[in-house]
Amino acid sequence: MTDYKATLNLPATDFPMKAGLPTREPETLKRLDGLYQRIRQISQGRPPFILHDGPPYANGSIHIGHAVNKIIKDMIVRSKTLSGFDAPYVPGWDCHGLPIEHKIEVTHGKHLEPGKTRELSRAYAAEQVEGQKADFIRLGVLGDWDNPYLTMNYANEAGEIRALGKMVEQGFVFKGLKPVNWCFDCGSALAEAEVEYQDKKSDAIDVAFAIEDADKLAAAFGLETLARPAAIVIWTTTPWTIPANQALNVHPEFSYALVDTGERLLVLAEELVEACLQRYGLEGQIIARCAGAALELIRFRHPFYARLSPVYLADYVELGAGTGVVHSAPAYGEDDFRSCKAHGMSNDEILNPVQSNGVYASDLPFFGGQFIWKANPAIVEKLREVGALLKHESIQHSYMHCWRHKTPLIYRATAQWFVGMDVDVGHGDSLRQRALKAIEQTEFVPAWGQQRLHNMIAGRPDWCISRQRNWGVPIPFFLHRETGELHPRTVELVEQVAQRVEQGGIDAWFNLEASELLGAEAAHYEKISDTLDVWFDSGTTHWHVMRGSHPMGHAEGPRADLYLEGSDQHRGWFHSSLLTGSAIDGHAPYRGLLTHGFVVDENGRKMSKSLGNVIAPQEVNDSLGADILRLWVSATDYSGEMAVSKQILQRSADAYRRIRNTARFLLSNLNGFDPVRDLLPAEQMLDLDRWAVDYSLQLQQEIIEAYDSYKFWNVYQKVHNFCVQELGGFYLDIIKDRQYTTQADSVARRSCQSAMYHIAEALVRWIAPILAFTAEEIWQYLPGERNESVMLNTWYDGLQALPADAALGRDFWQRVIEVKTAVNKELENQRNAKVIGGNLQAEVTLYADAALAADLARLGDELRFVLITSYATVAPLEQAGSDAVATELAGLKLRVLKSEHGKCVRCWHFREDVGSHAGHEEVCGRCVDNVAGSGEVRRHA
Repeated sequence: MTDYKATLNLPATDFPMKAGLPTREPETLKRLDGLYQRIRQISQGRPPFILHDGPPYANGSIHIGHAVNKIIKDMIVRSKTLSGFDAPYVPGWDCHGLPIEHKIEVTHGKHLEPGKTRELSRAYAAEQVEGQKADFIRLGVLGDWDNPYLTMNYANEAGEIRALGKMVEQGFVFKGLKPVNWCFDCGSALAEAEVEYQDKKSDAIDVAFAIEDADKLAAAFGLETLARPAAIVIWTTTPWTIPANQALNVHPEFSYALVDTGERLLVLAEELVEACLQRYGLEGQIIARCAGAALELIRFRHPFYARLSPVYLADYVELGAGTGVVHSAPAYGEDDFRSCKAHGMSNDEILNPVQSNGVYASDLPFFGGQFIWKANPAIVEKLREVGALLKHESIQHSYMHCWRHKTPLIYRATAQWFVGMDVDVGHGDSLRQRALKAIEQTEFVPAWGQQRLHNMIAGRPDWCISRQRNWGVPIPFFLHRETGELHPRTVELVEQVAQRVEQGGIDAWFNLEASELLGAEAAHYEKISDTLDVWFDSGTTHWHVMRGSHPMGHAEGPRADLYLEGSDQHRGWFHSSLLTGSAIDGHAPYRGLLTHGFVVDENGRKMSKSLGNVIAPQEVNDSLGADILRLWVSATDYSGEMAVSKQILQRSADAYRRIRNTARFLLSNLNGFDPVRDLLPAEQMLDLDRWAVDYSLQLQQEIIEAYDSYKFWNVYQKVHNFCVQELGGFYLDIIKDRQYTTQADSVARRSCQSAMYHIAEALVRWIAPILAFTAEEIWQYLPGERNESVMLNTWYDGLQALPADAALGRDFWQRVIEVKTAVNKELENQRNAKVIGGNLQAEVTLYADAALAADLARLGDELRFVLITSYATVAPLEQAGSDAVATELAGLKLRVLKSEHGKCVRCWHFREDVGSHAGHEEVCGRCVDNVAGSGEVRRHA
């Protein structure tokens, strides 16, 4: 008896079915050590594509948001490399700032010598960088990990100082007294990005300010005199600001009422009179009205201090709550500050009794030495004592907090260094105008980011860039002790300091004696100790990294093609980089901005240890593998919130298996295939194989377009659907018979192997930006000589299109797919009904309309191979009897019968000639020909 199994071309490959990613991925990293540098070598001379890395903060282990960010960046860099660009990726870290300094204080105590704090902070940051670096590398992120940029590297610290010097030179930097976000625990001003909002319980009070200019108030309301005592009423949730009150604000266009309550007259916004009287438990009657503009400069008396508060007109007054009158403490509110300054109040006149630690100055009457939050009850009681308190209640409301300490903040006027948004630096040019123009010239993904950033820039105040900390890049200024003016040689001195910092780090400034740079002038100048806002550190990386430590960019200058971060960076890194780039270069440091959303669980909740919904990337790497995490990122639309959970990742793992199994099928069926010897030219390939290559070419064009537009979820969908439908559900299923049963070196077999080779070469590149490890694994098993990594190549150029005049073209095969889908559905019905055991046991008659019948007839006897049935016959639609089944495809009905013929033990087809061939009684005629003859000839499929 012949061993027919030995005559089959059965699949074989060492490429494992079981992925074992947690074990194999680290092995791949070791094998490809140095790959990034080799990519740089072969990319020399290519057009550049620069994705500049926004530095994560060097503190703590990376979380799922970090992983998403770095994976998206890596997918872009890899796809651009495959597209033929020189696409370097220099990772970076933000190393200075309060979180690290706070960590050192918690660990070693608050009263360390400043130099020791800097020493410990530097060591801690370096340790954190190494931990995060290892995690990023484990995710498969290609980059210059041996030479990243760190904002604490001496060269970067010096470069940042030089960037500051450039902005000073252009006139954007000034010293001023302004309210800034102030944290008592930090003892420093905070950037907007360091502020978060939480619910807070506050004292809400309505306070009466008695009239000083009674005659003017009467005239404003059209009265000759006031019949009884009068007061204007304010509402506030910050009683601690009352001691610093210096003015009152009304809206010029609102209508204000003079309300007689019997005991006194009250000035209230007319629209709020009823609500206010009800809140106070009073009855009253409006006796006169006037526009807010009529109240301008009328003076009222402070409730418990011997000073007056004039009325200033202000458009920011609202009618949503309160009384329609705002009390103004210019030291503790941005609007208040601007209003009072606009009315001529000097910095020296602004009252600022709250010290940096939140305690009132000791000489403040009644409340000196008290912490402001604890003083609130005392202030309320004082107002009650003097008869000024109309209402006191507690309310819960959203209030700004320090994102590190989770404690309430205040606005507090301090002398700080600012970058002026509206400073005219010549020809009416301001930083705000430059930045808004730059936004219009920037491409945003998603597009809504443009309006968001525009609104932030259009309405933002001057940028406070100074901090009162030890661990930060210094502001190396010398101020005249009497005038407070900057040294006239400041720009020159800044460069001298930068040169010293370049050699010795920021300690070179803090240890510097003024006389070393100023000589005899030193006695007249004060060396300041402020440090720069950490957003200035990262916001100037386009200068001190791309122009400094890691020169990169285009011929016209170091400008990134893309900045990519989370949506919070519109007010963070995108924002600060835009301002510094616009100030120094007159344009944004980027051509495009890509924004991704935050990671949430499957129910839309934030990741939280207390909720138990945290997905740690390290745990995913160890359980499923980094490629599963990367596949989830690619499949998720990052323009909104990105949901992840163990169940969602498991679904990604299921999709991964389909892609891996498809690759394994291709590899196993390329067993024994040598592309140099066996690859057929397109014109010698069978029609179905040429279609598969042509379809792959079309798909590759769509995939590259999706990569170019950063729509990775489209790449995922197209690749996955291709593996499931066009390959798994159609092409690969059909060619199994030809691949296994025809002669090993036949045109029929080499044709489908040629197609599979082309598809595999393309597929491995398509998935390389996403499934970084799996692509490298596949690459090793592909036949033919090749270099060590798929990433040392570009998109596959061996795919060829079907000729426009092909007899069996794209439309034809699409029609065949539709027919096969309809037949498969009916065959499944017959299997479920136990009419047939498997598809090959079926004999199918296709009753088709004339056009469809003509198409199907072109396949001849090979139609049965396409449908994977033992017999397939085409008949006119009108011949369909009552036993024919209608399909979802118009113009097609089917009749399926169970074959009564013998089963060929070699190809499993049921054929009438089984048993009729002497010496080969168990097989059909074509198998006899394939085993003992010249081999069957296949033309189409």
